[in-house]
Amino acid sequence: MQDSTVHVRVVSPIVTRGFRKLADLKALEYPGVTLSHAEIGTGPGSIESEFEAAVSVPGTLAEVLRAEREGVDAVVIDCMGDPGLRPAREIAGIAVLGPCQTGMHVAAMLGHKFSIITVMRRLKPSFENTAALCGLSTKLASVRSVDIPVLELEEDLSVTTRRLVEEGRRAVEEDGAEALVFGCTGLMGCAGALREGLLAEGIDVPVIDPIPTAVSIAAALVRVGLSQSRTTFPAPPQKQLVGYDELRAAALPAAAE
Repeated sequence: MQDSTVHVRVVSPIVTRGFRKLADLKALEYPGVTLSHAEIGTGPGSIESEFEAAVSVPGTLAEVLRAEREGVDAVVIDCMGDPGLRPAREIAGIAVLGPCQTGMHVAAMLGHKFSIITVMRRLKPSFENTAALCGLSTKLASVRSVDIPVLELEEDLSVTTRRLVEEGRRAVEEDGAEALVFGCTGLMGCAGALREGLLAEGIDVPVIDPIPTAVSIAAALVRVGLSQSRTTFPAPPQKQLVGYDELRAAALPAAAE
């Protein structure tokens, strides 16, 4: 593409207003890359289960399509469950990235094995399934949790950081991890504190903050003209779609007429 500004939109698949602050995303901008933000109108307050991920998908798909219509160059889904990633790639012509898939692949490049440090123990199967889907099961050393719900991560950042360091150290020393990936995008901005805490204990491993990483990779893909494969993600067949009014209006305006 020609040398111009790349517009990446971060879509938060939850309805908790203000959880993702636009100012935090704007801090990730750099020359030639601008960010915008969208939230879904109907769905879960946070995502800590397969059920909540599932009910977030229609709104997420609608926002991905809205971003494309508005001329956005790429979308990053703001959840480590990557909800709606595969169907979004089917219906959108622009690049759509999930922070979990992206973070895992980057971690596999930077270390022989990696661990996920997430919020709740119940999310372990989801991360193991994603690693398998990505062909990275042999690279996943472990999934560890701090046992703090998503919406409580910022209530006491000192406690959150302490638990991150504890689990990060155990992942390296006990599980053999050589890189760490945050297992919740609600931890965005904590990578520096975790890395400093580990360095203080003599542990030097990369700590991957998935949203900044996915944003930068999305911009890079746009720059070199790459997006998802249409062979892997062909457009869905046009057929009747009952309900999901917002998605139908956003995705299939011609079919709705």
